[in-house]
Amino acid sequence: MTDSSTPCWKSVRRERLAAWLLSCLLFVFAAVPAVRAQDRSEVTQLRLERTPDGLVLYANVRLELPPAVQDALTKGIAMVFLAEADVVRHRWYWTDKKMASVQRHMRLAYHPLTQRWRLNVASGPMTPNSLGLALNLNFDSMEEALATMQRISGWKIADAGMIESDSTLKVDFRFGLDVTQLPRPFQIGAFGQSDWKVGVSASQQIGPEGAR
Repeated sequence: MTDSSTPCWKSVRRERLAAWLLSCLLFVFAAVPAVRAQDRSEVTQLRLERTPDGLVLYANVRLELPPAVQDALTKGIAMVFLAEADVVRHRWYWTDKKMASVQRHMRLAYHPLTQRWRLNVASGPMTPNSLGLALNLNFDSMEEALATMQRISGWKIADAGMIESDSTLKVDFRFGLDVTQLPRPFQIGAFGQSDWKVGVSASQQIGPEGAR
């Protein structure tokens, strides 16, 4: 009785093990496209220029928004994206010194009644009282709004008086979704979720004025 049941039990165990391995493989393959979509986000261009007014930044960014973020946007949930730049002066005799740190807040929202997209751009966090001080732009599609938001041109990140003409400077640039400015229920659900981790970063160095 025992001998006859042993092969059958081993066969059941092998079938269960095969089913478990198959489910693991399906899970891995299903997760690969999501990871690759995140990997397509990048800073495609980052350029610095010294001007009489100060240090100016030009950047082009490509963000791949996860389905969860796109779905929330199309349902009328406003999203705030944050561009940040830290200007650091290189010092061979000591640790590098941070010369300036600036931010640009971009609030993207869809209005179902008008079926239009609005992009508000400001240098500080946006509240109902300060929104009117921002640059306001309207678009017919999300693609147009994102293309404008992800292209930064002539952004002054440091005044001329803050940086020496003979110094070597490095700029650390970051661009991404600011989860802290989501509505409270979304903040609770977004923290720790990979679908809401949208951001890219890059660094660029510029030498002394007149150097090639």
